This record gives sequence, C-alpha cells and structure tokens, in this order.
Amino acid sequence: MRILLLAGAFNSLSQRLHAELRDRRHTVDLQLAGDDDELRDTVNRLRPDLLLAPILRTAVPRDVWSRLTCLIVHPGPPGDRGPSSLDRAIQEGRTEWGVTVLQAEAEMDAGPVWAWAPCRLPEYGKSDLYRNEVADAAVAAALLAVDRFASNGYEPQRQCGPGWHATVRTRPVLRQQERRIDWAADATEEVLRRLRAADSRPGVLDELCGGAWYLHGGHREPLLCGRPGELLATRAGAVCRATVDGAVWIPELRHRTPEGRTGIKLPAVTALGALLPPLPEVPAPLMPGEDGPRPWSDIRYREEGAVGFLRFSFPGGAMSTEHCRRLLAAYRVALARPTSVLMLGGGRDFFSNGIHLNVIEAAPDPAVESWDNITAMDELVDAVLTTTDRLVVSAVGGNAAAGGVMLALAADEVWCRAGSVLNPHYRLMGLYGSEYWTYTLPRRVGGPAAERLTRQALPVSSATAERIGLVDRVLARGPEEFGPATAHLAGLLAASPTTQQRIAAKKAAREADERAKPLDAYREEELAVMHRQFFTPESPYHALRSAFVHKRPATTGLGVRA
Repeated sequence: MRILLLAGAFNSLSQRLHAELRDRRHTVDLQLAGDDDELRDTVNRLRPDLLLAPILRTAVPRDVWSRLTCLIVHPGPPGDRGPSSLDRAIQEGRTEWGVTVLQAEAEMDAGPVWAWAPCRLPEYGKSDLYRNEVADAAVAAALLAVDRFASNGYEPQRQCGPGWHATVRTRPVLRQQERRIDWAADATEEVLRRLRAADSRPGVLDELCGGAWYLHGGHREPLLCGRPGELLATRAGAVCRATVDGAVWIPELRHRTPEGRTGIKLPAVTALGALLPPLPEVPAPLMPGEDGPRPWSDIRYREEGAVGFLRFSFPGGAMSTEHCRRLLAAYRVALARPTSVLMLGGGRDFFSNGIHLNVIEAAPDPAVESWDNITAMDELVDAVLTTTDRLVVSAVGGNAAAGGVMLALAADEVWCRAGSVLNPHYRLMGLYGSEYWTYTLPRRVGGPAAERLTRQALPVSSATAERIGLVDRVLARGPEEFGPATAHLAGLLAASPTTQQRIAAKKAAREADERAKPLDAYREEELAVMHRQFFTPESPYHALRSAFVHKRPATTGLGVRA
C-alpha cells in the first residue's frame, strides 16, 4: 500500500514507523503536520491508500478524513481521550497503560478503534517511556491496524453500543497549574512523578535563582538533604534540589523570560551560569559498591567476571564536549581493568546522537564549540578503535544517530534491541561528519551502501541494520530486558575458548589497516571538511542547527516519497 505518514515531527516514533512500514514493502511518504493546505495538496498529489498519524497534536481536516481513512495513534488505552494522556498517566503514578489506533472523526479520539496494545509504565521519564514501552505498543498496534485495513474485511469497533465495555473518559490538557511542584509540601516521589511527566516537553515551570525556569527530568538523590526547595550541589551539569524528605537531581533547564519567551533546553549548570550560587560538585563514584544506596550518575562502570560494563545515559542522547571528555576518562579507567570483554552502553534509552547541538547553539562562539565537540567525540571514538587487548561490544538499547552511530560502529560487535532506530548520516544538519565514519561505515556495509545511507538520510530499522551488516545481532527484548540479556551474552563471549584468538586477530587486523591507511589520515580528511562547514558563516549547518534547536521549520528533504 501507499501510506502517508502524518507527524508533528520526524521523531523516534514516526521514524520507527517509517522504517518498519518500509521493511514490510509499503510505500511510505512523510508529511509534517501544521499546514492543512499543504496536507490537502499532498493527499491530492500522492493519492495514498491510508493516512497514519502517530500521536498527532493537531486535528486532521474534515475534508481529508471524510474521503481518506485516517488512523490516529493515541497514547492511551481504549476509551481514554485528551491531549495529555501519557503525561497524566505518569503524573498519577499509573503502572499499566496502552496505545490505541483509532479512526479520525469530528470528535477528537472518539472514532472507531482499529487496534490497541497494552504497555507497562515503569518509573522513567515520559520521553524514555515514549521511545520504549509506549513506542513498542504503538508500533504493534499500528502495524496490526495497517494489516487489518489492508485485508479490506475488518470492521473497527465503535466507541459506543453493546460491544463497547471500556470506560470513556475525556480529560483536558495538563496545564502548568496542575504540574506545579510545592517544594514545601510535596514528597520526593510526588516531585519525581511531576518531573517525569514533563521531562521532554513542556517541563515544569518553577522559580529558581530569581528567575522562571522549566525543569526537565528528575532523578532521586538518596543521601543529600536540606531546606525544601534549596539547591544543594551539582553533578555532571545537573543541580540537586531538596524536597521535604530528600532531594532530586534536575539535569536540564529552559529559561522563561518575563515576556513569556522561552530559551533552549540546556544542562542545568550551563543554563544558570552566573546565577548559580556557589555549590559543591558532588561526583558519584564510577564504580559504586554493591551495598548501600546507589546515587544517580550519567556514567557508571561495573564488572561481572571477565566482562566490564561501561554504561552512559545523556539527556536526549546528546554528547557535549564535557560529556565526551568524561566518558573518555571513564573508558580509560575501564581499559585498566583486567577484563577480556568491554561492553559500551546496554541501557534502555538513547545510545548516542552525537554532538550536543543545544550546547553549541548557546556557546559564545558556536563554531569553536562545534570544533571542540567534534574533536572530543573523535578522541573517544579513536580510543575505542585502538583498543586491541580485549573485545569491545556496543549494546544499543535505544536509538542512535549521526556520530552516535559511528561511536557504536567503532566496537568489534554491535548488538541492538529490536525496535531501535539508527540514523547513520549527518546530511540533515548540513554536515559531512567525522568520528572516523569513512573508515568504519564502509568496512561494515561496503562503499556503495555507505554512500547510499549517508546520502538518503533515512532511518534504518534494527532488522534492516542487521540485514545489511550495520549491526551484528538484534535482540527481541523489552526495554527492561535488553541490559540483562546483553550482559548474559557478553559473559558467554568472554568464556568462549576462541575469544583470545579473536583478540589476537583483531590486533593484527588493526595493524594491517594502519599500515594501509593510518587512522589519523581518515580523521584529518574528515575534519578538513568539517572545519570549513563550522567556520564558514554561510555554511548551511549554522542555519539548520539553529532551526533544529529552536524548533523552527527547516527544509529536510523528507517530504518526498521514500
């Protein structure tokens, strides 16, 4: 079939649906929502068989849904209606939820149901759940609905009448008044629910250091405490704020001016800048003990026998210069440990999306910060590529893009969760790219495929990534199961009698590759292009980066058939 994918943004869920529908031999076109006349023109020009809209924030025009079947993916179980479904579920502490695919009609979320799938809501932020449990359920329900539509014999269930047993409940948008944190009264668990329900957007509006700020994300602090509402410490760019019975770490902030304008999301310490009072930096141990409370940290290392696990989780998968340098320092600590297998990643959310565009945009000189960031990424990737005394495995539990994909490809093996989406390209940001991609990508998929992946700039599903050799193994596991599953496989790899032979062969292959063309040559060639793109004022990178960061429309080339 020809399917028109209507999305508010080409984000993790819409990219995953785009990739998986293409895997199933459907012709898929993308249309970004917002301009009804443009949507009408697209429908008239392409004449799709079906319109599929994943978690749409705006209504489909009547004249479109009245002549074309339009299926809406709603992040709530059957009977749930309203624009803040997932936000309310998280803030209320729900543990079981669901995703429904229903047909667009005049009343929002009231059309007949084509499919639905249940999902759990463990204690994670909304954006994490959206990319994982909710996305798994959304894709399962959407693919089932598409199959049912294609069969031309399925009758969707109307949300009324004798066959309908779910309670219908329509709830309004969750506004800031309901999200507000009362630091003098709310316990830590209540604070965390409110922060998690708004971690990506819109954030929780609050007062801090004499200004108005949106708070994004939250993690429990088990030891520090103080006067409710006061800032206690910093860690890895986050600030710690006291609650009535403990404290929470807030990783990111977004400024709101007195006129109501909002800034961009930044690491909390960076956002506050000179407004931040003198606070102690309280680092978390890289290798915490097994006993006692486990403090929050964005980088962690542990060992099981001959396997080392270096996990990292940065908001939105973006890695600033500082993130890269801290992760490189942790990697060097891991290399000093007596292991034969070292696993990178293994968490449940983003692996990495490469350089931190928001931090770059906010820098005094974005070109200089871009250069510092890419060279710090290169140093990290170089350390992985030149590790020859053990096997390195990248465990990609979530999505990865641009330099984050190339970081994963620097390892000897790449293991990926089914449902992860990879974007192995830089073109949509107007960049050539670095991180040794001209070495690692062709050696995995071949020169023609590498050129096609970087030129087409389309998302790649985990199944396709395995088929073309981009990854070595795909694990059909849930978000919570992926880490333990990869840990078990890594233990088997370390115990294999052939592992030492593989390490020796790896070392010999690296030396042969170095003789043929040194790694420094790849890096110098890539960075020569990147330097021009960073330091040429008219370079499209600067305009594309600014549009991306400030959520302004930009020409992406993704509105055409793929």
